[in-house]
Amino acid sequence: MKPTSQSRRDFMKTGTLGTLGAMIAGCGRGQQDETREKPNIVLIMADDMGYSDIGCFGGDIDTPVLDKLAADGLRFNKFYNTMRCCPTRAALLTGLYQHQVGMGWMTYDTGIEGYEGDLNNRCVTIAEVLKPAGYRTYMHGKWHVTSHYGHWIDDTEHTSKHNWPLQRGFDRFYGIIDGTSNFFQPFSLARDNDPEPIDMDPGYYFTDAVSDHVVDCIEDTPDGTPFFSYVSYTAPHFPLHAMPEDIKKYKGRFDKGWDALRDKKFNRMVDMGLIDPKWGLSDRDERTGRLSDEEYPEWRLRAMEVYAAMIDRMDQGIGKIVDALERSGKLDNTVIIFISDNGGQAGNIGTSQGAKRYTPITARDGRPMRAGTIPGLMPGAEDTWQSIGTGWANASNVPFRKFKGWSYEGGISSPLVVHWPAGISARGEIREQVGHVMDIMPTCCELAGAEYPETYQGIPILPVEGTSLVSALRENPDTPVVRNTPLFWEHQDHRAVLDRKWKLVAAVGKEWELYDMEADRCEDHNLAVDMPDKLAEMSRMYDEWADRAGVVPWDVVAPARAAASKHVDDLTKIFREKQQK
Repeated sequence: MKPTSQSRRDFMKTGTLGTLGAMIAGCGRGQQDETREKPNIVLIMADDMGYSDIGCFGGDIDTPVLDKLAADGLRFNKFYNTMRCCPTRAALLTGLYQHQVGMGWMTYDTGIEGYEGDLNNRCVTIAEVLKPAGYRTYMHGKWHVTSHYGHWIDDTEHTSKHNWPLQRGFDRFYGIIDGTSNFFQPFSLARDNDPEPIDMDPGYYFTDAVSDHVVDCIEDTPDGTPFFSYVSYTAPHFPLHAMPEDIKKYKGRFDKGWDALRDKKFNRMVDMGLIDPKWGLSDRDERTGRLSDEEYPEWRLRAMEVYAAMIDRMDQGIGKIVDALERSGKLDNTVIIFISDNGGQAGNIGTSQGAKRYTPITARDGRPMRAGTIPGLMPGAEDTWQSIGTGWANASNVPFRKFKGWSYEGGISSPLVVHWPAGISARGEIREQVGHVMDIMPTCCELAGAEYPETYQGIPILPVEGTSLVSALRENPDTPVVRNTPLFWEHQDHRAVLDRKWKLVAAVGKEWELYDMEADRCEDHNLAVDMPDKLAEMSRMYDEWADRAGVVPWDVVAPARAAASKHVDDLTKIFREKQQK
């Protein structure tokens, strides 16, 4: 059954989406009021989308569905990720730091404990925990927590399905096993437990296919059966691929350039109460000039127009999901959580991308792929493979510094929207609670009345590191919940510690910097020299955490990473040569 435009119009007009139910009370360690119907949980994740791209976080992209969910729910303005795609997914699914579960770097098998590129057996996924509590469990979109995508490149050593979604607690799956993909002919596409042929329908678009699969699962769930639906879009991760009608909509929208967009978003976010004006707006990244100084400004503008179109289409897909929930009478008692996996991606894709495993040799009509950020080659079409570039990525992460892969706020800050008419009495409020993707596991456990296990299938499981956010959903915003435990980050030697208002941060190969996040969340005023005792204290905290979490020095990981990457690239080259013959 396809969604109707009428139900979406009703959703957009309605101020209150359903009758309020009683809040969950006394939900310690996964216990909840047994007289209350368990809520459905729809966890939606965008890919490489900046902190301030969507409208309800100050963005200039049309996201009416997400904006409506935020207006009738909550926004968290201090929510964090792990600064990279698959580490975030690993932490999200397990409630643990990525190093603890085998995803210390990426989905390559380095042979180093904690960096196997594969979820280990010392963790459980949200699906594995919610299933015994009576939930149907569905996964849609980007999996990216296993190195076993060998089916698509003839890598016989990496074809095990032990860490595919159905083996990690999910009942149904449609999406990609690997992490990057063409939107018109996705690499590593699978349905349930089997590789899926490419859909040659000229109207096929991966974002739409993911949304449609979510709708199918909702409609197939019997009344009275709760479900957990993990919706992991690949938009707006490169390549810049969008439908022509969506691209056309944004023609001229960003003609004033990224500087004007940064200023506009900053002022809008201040007006919304999302950021403190005393932080100011971080400087434009040092690698970027003005749009007017670019040799090919039209090409840069087109990149942003396509990027916006990708987010717009995702929002349309979320609208389909809302429609399906509304038609089935499930919207009122469904917790919808929306986040992004990391900050916006900077840099330009090189032409070497054309030889990577996830890049098709040709478009579906036989045209050769033109991979790389090639000036003059307008992005968006199926036979291109391009990225947004540093200038626009800088604007995506307003007001913060840096990008995906960095431990500054621009790399690790995510927008968080939570909508639950039956469980959240507040409407449109902003929560100052500090949260992290690891918190999603204990939050889901508490919402579902599920017990996080000490052992699973006879194997001891690491204690969850995250903290449930349920208390923050019902708190008084004037007396916010304070996070008493510090948070830590490490990826490719980008490092950070956040302990209440203090943040210690360092880029790869650089010295520690210290910032007061209440006064300076844009990280402009380094206090390391002024406060050596605080720096030393937090540095010790980091060292103790790194030892406990299994963080391995980057100079040890880097050579293994290079060897693992070369192994996959070599196999890809051989496989592509076979295809071309």
